Amino acid sequence: MTEWTLPETFAGSNGSVRWNRLGEPGRPPLVLLHGTPFSSYVWRAVARSLARDHQVFVWDMPGYGMSQMSAGQDVSLAAQGRVFTELLAHWGLTEPVVVAHDFGGAVALRAHLLHGAAYRALALVDPVALAPWGSPFFRLVREHAEVFERLPPALHGALVREYVGSASSPGLHPTVLERLVRPWLGERGQAAFYRQIAQADQRHTDEIQDRYPAIGVPTLVCWGEDDAWIPVAKGRELAAAVPGARWEPVPGAGHLVQEDAPAELTAALLAFLRRLA
Repeated sequence: MTEWTLPETFAGSNGSVRWNRLGEPGRPPLVLLHGTPFSSYVWRAVARSLARDHQVFVWDMPGYGMSQMSAGQDVSLAAQGRVFTELLAHWGLTEPVVVAHDFGGAVALRAHLLHGAAYRALALVDPVALAPWGSPFFRLVREHAEVFERLPPALHGALVREYVGSASSPGLHPTVLERLVRPWLGERGQAAFYRQIAQADQRHTDEIQDRYPAIGVPTLVCWGEDDAWIPVAKGRELAAAVPGARWEPVPGAGHLVQEDAPAELTAALLAFLRRLA
């Protein structure tokens, strides 16, 4: 598989952020946000397709993927929303199209609703946006993060592989699964994995949930119909809460729509983008 790299570095308020830009300068800007426990790698196929007509920005959030992971690091939704706002300013983007998945959806929403980040349009893909959220496994780990941090490395690796794999409905290719799990292995990665779960707090979406009716930009809500992490009913609820939002279910896809149905997701995004022209 073609290697995915993030050669650029931004010194953010919560650690260094690795990022990359695809597509020709001067094309309409579009930013992709990943979720948890993933990285920008999940966007590789979609990003390369969208880069034919857009300048596409991809990044790994602090505490994820290739970006900085460090003890005591703030990787909460509140911190990520601030970092994303900083990144937009660093890139000089005033009104990009923003496409955000899972945890990244909450980051994009917080940046827009709390920090004044302006978007030309917003596409949300199975986002963390409405209470309650967090699977039983996620809640168990969050409540006992200090215990899980001490798991033997082999047992930790097996747990992460099982957890990440459950985000896909048809199942992930072994190479893809290993690429997604890799950042969470080793002493640094294991600590970072449980750190991000321990800091995941529903209050950070509770703070903005009542503001969704105030979203005034064109909005698309995509959802994998077989999402086992966040029920598809939450997607319909979110689409109904945002004025004029377009609802786009994706058959046969689980939570990781980018991996399960990249062609279908790309087609939905392109159709949405054409309506903006």
